[in-house]
Amino acid sequence: MAAAAAGPEGPPLPGPPGGRPRPVCSRPYFLVLMVFAHLYVLNVLGLLLFVHLSAGDNGGSPAAPLIAPVPPPPPPARALPRLEGIKARPGGDSGDGDTVGTPPLTPLSPQVGHTQRVELVPGRAHAVRTLSLKPLLFEIPDFLTEEECKLIIHLAQLKGLQKSQILPTDDYEEAMEMIEISQMDIFNLLDHNQDGQLQLKEVLTHTRLGNGRWMTPENIREMYTAVKADPDGNGVLSLEEFKQLNIRDFHKYMGSQKVKTSDSVRNSQHTWLYQGEGAHQVMRSIRQRVMRLTRLPPEIVEHSEPLQVVRYDQGGHYHAHMDSGPVFPETACSHTKLVANESAPFETSCRYVTVLFYLNNVTGGGETVFPIADNRTYEEMSLIQNDVDLRDTRKNCDKGNLRVKPQQGTAVFWYNYLSDGEGWVGELDDFALHGGCLVTQGTKWIANNWINVDPNRRRQQRFQQEMESYGGTGAGAGSPGEWTVDKAYGGAHVEL
Repeated sequence: MAAAAAGPEGPPLPGPPGGRPRPVCSRPYFLVLMVFAHLYVLNVLGLLLFVHLSAGDNGGSPAAPLIAPVPPPPPPARALPRLEGIKARPGGDSGDGDTVGTPPLTPLSPQVGHTQRVELVPGRAHAVRTLSLKPLLFEIPDFLTEEECKLIIHLAQLKGLQKSQILPTDDYEEAMEMIEISQMDIFNLLDHNQDGQLQLKEVLTHTRLGNGRWMTPENIREMYTAVKADPDGNGVLSLEEFKQLNIRDFHKYMGSQKVKTSDSVRNSQHTWLYQGEGAHQVMRSIRQRVMRLTRLPPEIVEHSEPLQVVRYDQGGHYHAHMDSGPVFPETACSHTKLVANESAPFETSCRYVTVLFYLNNVTGGGETVFPIADNRTYEEMSLIQNDVDLRDTRKNCDKGNLRVKPQQGTAVFWYNYLSDGEGWVGELDDFALHGGCLVTQGTKWIANNWINVDPNRRRQQRFQQEMESYGGTGAGAGSPGEWTVDKAYGGAHVEL
């Protein structure tokens, strides 16, 4: 679903197939075996070389060490601070309107509606209001000035916008062919409740990739009829019925269907604006404010995606989705894959944080909806009940738990991942599901700043080192050059 690629108010990528039979040589066993094998070979080679040098023409004097001392490993990537949606009291004095940065804060109970003050520009404190705790979500009025909003729109129009896309079909099918998965594995993957039958809503959750079409229960029934998948017409596929199918017939059917704008997962146009060194001063200023708001290390923010600017015309929407996706063995983060030298059939953007800016006031519709914000529990199948899909932002935005109305200059900021409890990225936060409601009148302009962090701390650290090294030598004197990651994301099509 991403991925990536990337998406503004940004569909999860496929996870690892369920029910895959365990191989004879398990992956952990194979890794352990290979490690010991490599250590053994290296020790033997080292011993042979040492004997060879010791017997050389040096008068029998002890040989100099063959291998230089191993340098200490680089310091680990620093912990990622998180802004908490809690009331806090400095020195035991409780009260609303706490100012971030005052010494030491004693946490009280989490509270939606709590407002804290953060100095984002010198001499001015912005109000940061907690909108929800699941996901951890904040609203910051007047993050941008009216002039800055107009400038961003102007720069985007000068650069030119392109139609937003979701995972091109050719790339998706090629990736699917790289995964060895049996018909039984596919059935087990789709059979969410493991009752031996595929309900319509179980199939719905796995059919929204490939050609960017938003599937409804009616669409699934039409597809069943076209490929003769449901002989008794009850809308339910048994295991025996599924075994008789050719999965490629489904892909051919999906590929043959022309996707109308109103039937697409998203209906918008977007472009990317450079924010690295040498960028327009407003672009740089926004990036600096994002650093202060998120309190994330500058090297992480600077090495993240450029600013995405999105336009929704009347009738525009983006069905509910995740901006990022879980990283399984079958997936890789788009940004660290550049230097990790690892291959994977799927990519996700690994967007730890989303900061979304509203660039204009929308005449009608266009809210950002969080369908399950602050639900007590999360269950994917409960998103579809009696053919009502809470992720459908064209029909069911009013049924979502939380809707944020677009107000020019306002920013909303949330975490797409939980903390791992050790200062790094943990599991994907399912409650961060969100979408762009149907624009019923006028035009909607937004911008997205995504902060990319690999849940694998080692890969993120290596990526930062490589980018710093590259950036330090890639630009000539007096020429800041294009920031490496901005350049890398310029042609990205991995939309989540």
